[in-house]
Amino acid sequence: MQGRRIIVASWISDALFALTAVPHALGVDGFEGPSIGMAFTLFGVSLVVWPWVFAVAFVRSSQGDDLVVASIFLTVGDAPTEVRRQLFTALGVSVALCAATAVANPFGVLVPMLPLGLVGLWAVRHGAFPPRSDAPRGR
Repeated sequence: MQGRRIIVASWISDALFALTAVPHALGVDGFEGPSIGMAFTLFGVSLVVWPWVFAVAFVRSSQGDDLVVASIFLTVGDAPTEVRRQLFTALGVSVALCAATAVANPFGVLVPMLPLGLVGLWAVRHGAFPPRSDAPRGR
């Protein structure tokens, strides 16, 4: 499967978030710090992923591909069904974990930015986009 490491990274981010946020939400002593730290760490990683996504999208667009935000994050560049299923399920799991643990750790609401950014990263790295209508001919 193309872009497998991006998909795995999305699931790993969910697992890391769950490992700290769920025990903290259940009241296990000693998980408040790790839960908050993990939320900020995952959000910090997303702050690297998002500019990466837009930089690669800019390059592809300048080379003649028709990339818009909606096609990057919704259709994932016409990704195969299995890729879309994996990426959006990982995003959904992250949002569900965030909703379930937000009372205990309000910083957890930042975490879904990483799986969403990874959706975009897969799209700009591996997605198929049509040529821009204003792109130079002969490509």
